[in-house]
Amino acid sequence: MNPIIEVLQQANVSQEKIVEVFEALTQNPMMAMAVIQGLGIPSEKLQAIMGLVMTNPGLIEEAVNELGLDFSKVAEAKAKLKQTNQGG
Repeated sequence: MNPIIEVLQQANVSQEKIVEVFEALTQNPMMAMAVIQGLGIPSEKLQAIMGLVMTNPGLIEEAVNELGLDFSKVAEAKAKLKQTNQGG
């Protein structure tokens, strides 16, 4: 199992909410942070998730695949984020 999904499940996040988090990550990574923070996950678990994402961004792709979501949207989100960071 993907370690990000595992941490979310250990924090008693429902499968529906987990899918919502990864859909948000694929559509708008900045909004995903708000979704994740709104889950009420204890800060130490939240730090663990963020650490996993920062050190191994490929885990997002793995989780998206594991959840059966459309990874092409992740690529679009990355491109949008890169464009925004470069001043559009």
